[in-house]
Amino acid sequence: MRGADGIVATPLDPVGTALFDAAGPQLKIVANFAVGTDNVDFEAARARGIVVTNTPDVLTAATAEHAIGLLLALLRRIAEGDRFLRRGEPWRWSTTFMLGTGLQGLTLGVLGYGRIGREVGRLAEAHGMRVLPMRDLARIGEVDALTLHCPLTAETRHLIDAAALARMKPAAVLVNTARGPVVDEAALVEALRRGTIAGAALDVFEREPEVTEALLSFGNVVLTPHLGSATAAAREAMGRLCVEALRAVLLEGRDPPNRV
Repeated sequence: MRGADGIVATPLDPVGTALFDAAGPQLKIVANFAVGTDNVDFEAARARGIVVTNTPDVLTAATAEHAIGLLLALLRRIAEGDRFLRRGEPWRWSTTFMLGTGLQGLTLGVLGYGRIGREVGRLAEAHGMRVLPMRDLARIGEVDALTLHCPLTAETRHLIDAAALARMKPAAVLVNTARGPVVDEAALVEALRRGTIAGAALDVFEREPEVTEALLSFGNVVLTPHLGSATAAAREAMGRLCVEALRAVLLEGRDPPNRV
């Protein structure tokens, strides 16, 4: 990064003093290729007058769709059925073979009711679900599925811990497309082993890209490699927002609208 006036960073890049020192005092802007900014040290950025931007709105639909897709893959046993066939297991259609659960009539708790959370709620209602917007875990015992859309902060790190999981219904499932460390993965593994909850679908991980090995052994767990915003249209739009922010600061001397 030495000599850079502007930097495009990804969610896994730590943006702070070490990066700023490596770039040098001429660095003016870091465009974060994500809507989340938990990888950014804002105090260090402010101290140096460095502008930080993110990519809001353009990934909302893609991430919300992925959350609903994960929920369907888990409850309708789509991913489990795919693995079953790929293993070459013998099978025959029957009235009770691999029965799953439909979304109609279930209560979906949406923890973090921002842009993405609201879009998830809209899609869930279209599938006949009752949507329960949640600012905290006070009503976690009411939900059949809990989907996470809160930012990663000091307050939300390990928000879903052993105590939170114990308050969920045994038939409830967890979906996380937010940030991995919101969930204590060791506690989640133990909850799955004990049957405290019925399953989980994760797109993000506590020590990403590492995945807790025990999670790989559960048939009632669906895992994807941080694909929430992974549509061609969403990623192109995110890139354009980064470029527009760089142009605004470096070439036009103005404040970009997506400054965090």
